[in-house]
Amino acid sequence: MKSDTSLFAAIDLGSNAFRLMIGQPLKRSQQIIVQEVKTLREPVRLSEGLQGGALDELALDRGWQALARFGKKLRGFESGRVRAVATSAVREADNAQLFLASAERHLGFRIDVISGHEEAQLVYAGVAHTIPDPACMRLVLDIGGGSTELILGKGAHPLVTESIAIGSGTFGASYFPGGLITAKALLEAERVATLEFEKVARRYRAMGWHQVIGSSGTARMLAKVLKANVLNDHGQTGITYGGLLRLSLRLLEVGHVKQLKLAGLQTHRMSILPGGLVVMLAAFKVFGVLHMTPSEPGLRLGVLHGLMSRH
Repeated sequence: MKSDTSLFAAIDLGSNAFRLMIGQPLKRSQQIIVQEVKTLREPVRLSEGLQGGALDELALDRGWQALARFGKKLRGFESGRVRAVATSAVREADNAQLFLASAERHLGFRIDVISGHEEAQLVYAGVAHTIPDPACMRLVLDIGGGSTELILGKGAHPLVTESIAIGSGTFGASYFPGGLITAKALLEAERVATLEFEKVARRYRAMGWHQVIGSSGTARMLAKVLKANVLNDHGQTGITYGGLLRLSLRLLEVGHVKQLKLAGLQTHRMSILPGGLVVMLAAFKVFGVLHMTPSEPGLRLGVLHGLMSRH
């Protein structure tokens, strides 16, 4: 894509997928609005390749190939209009430097490995941009492939941020190897996730919130599956606790993700469904959530908004 000087690009090197989002700023009533121009997704599954602490050769190669394809789309872009951020899988990998040296060459731009704290702030900035509400206290949950970000904020301001090293990809690989689902694995995965959330929950509960938003691909996938299969309570949209419980029963009935006959579930998301579901169930339980509204991507919009504000 030839760069027009009004375009900006955000690249998110997530643990499940790499995504490129190209957008342009529009001014509406004194506010900068990000208008999406193009989005690309590559199912790289980095977290699956974290063997013994290091990314294996297949994961490295999948990542480099994806970034080479993104690099072709970004030819002509000035460096100040592009930001690439890497999250938990690269943060955790012992051979991150090996990956990054070649990754930056393939992409043609620098890649920032961001902390969980910065990731949480960028996620919140993206959500606040998509759902502007200056007075509303909201809890934002972003379940990624390798980490989960929890942000409590009001209007445009994040007040409490946490990043917890549990995610749909890592839980999928640890508890549901090859897509096998057992009652024992579901209970154990949910127990471990519950303990992790309990470590930070007190501060959040003390402040309270009016709305719960899910800003990750996991939340959007679950909302889509619950709606398409009429699993939510009383025809509600979004994600309900009852809907999540009914979905977990569906998984137990078949015993393997490949046996699932679920409307709205894309093939490339099958492997992350059980891991994402148990992390979401644990979050609903610990924070007493009954309903969640899925949001458009938080992190990429947050990155784009930051780039545009600097210009």
